Amino acid sequence: MAALDDPGLARVMWTHFEPVHAVTYFHPRARAAYEAVGLRGYWRGYFAGRAAPLGPTDAPPVIAAFFSFAPRMVARALPSVWRLATPQEALRARLTGAVQALAEFTYELPEAHLAEAADLLEAAAARVEIAGRVLGAVNAALPAGEYPLARIWQAATTLREHRGDGHVAALVAAGLDPVEVLAWRCRTDQSREFHQPARGWTDEEWTAAEERLVERRWLTADREPTEQGSTAFRAVEEATDRAALGPWRALGAERTERLRELLEPVARRCHTVIPRQSPIGLPVAQSN
Repeated sequence: MAALDDPGLARVMWTHFEPVHAVTYFHPRARAAYEAVGLRGYWRGYFAGRAAPLGPTDAPPVIAAFFSFAPRMVARALPSVWRLATPQEALRARLTGAVQALAEFTYELPEAHLAEAADLLEAAAARVEIAGRVLGAVNAALPAGEYPLARIWQAATTLREHRGDGHVAALVAAGLDPVEVLAWRCRTDQSREFHQPARGWTDEEWTAAEERLVERRWLTADREPTEQGSTAFRAVEEATDRAALGPWRALGAERTERLRELLEPVARRCHTVIPRQSPIGLPVAQSN
């Protein structure tokens, strides 16, 4: 494990809690739970479930907080989804579906394993800094789950949104807009075929974003990443990691390492339902 002041520690822990959170987007049981309250179709469940902690909000706060979606795509979902399910119903559905998904992946693990993981994850999530982190704050304010799997998922979600808020702040500070970020990633290590339709940007908007990246010398005229762009984006990722270190410093080295050990088998199983094109990281096996 990295030292508590090493930003790499935050990235290691991200690969362990992000897959746990992500079952709410990709597992069939999570989809079924949203459909059971009237949220049929993937994006209705996504926007309602993720935005529900904000209350019955309209599109603008979600456009700002989620960052990477084309505004028109968000506006198609919000506020209309609240006519299908209230935020409270969406919250119950997302927790129910997530717990059912996690139950499928953890049934072989002892109850004591899950209870200890829940205790440590909640201890970390209780120390997130909420100032300037809207999604982290509203998830941190939700009541803790009653049983270990619900507690694990809710704490992982708070940590995930806290980290995501910090990442958005780093992107904004670097002067990047949402489609520029996606266009850059898809010229380095991601798939345009996957991300462009998933975020709702048009070909014209995407091309214009690439042209802006050429102008700022992040891409060559042939749309190849430059060293300048790679260095600048590494700085964004390092800023994201630094901003996410607080919970792990508070938890301490010994308990953080123990949590990593407990989460690793859970994260690996959860990762099996995450699409290959997704940027969500997989835990790296630790050598003895």
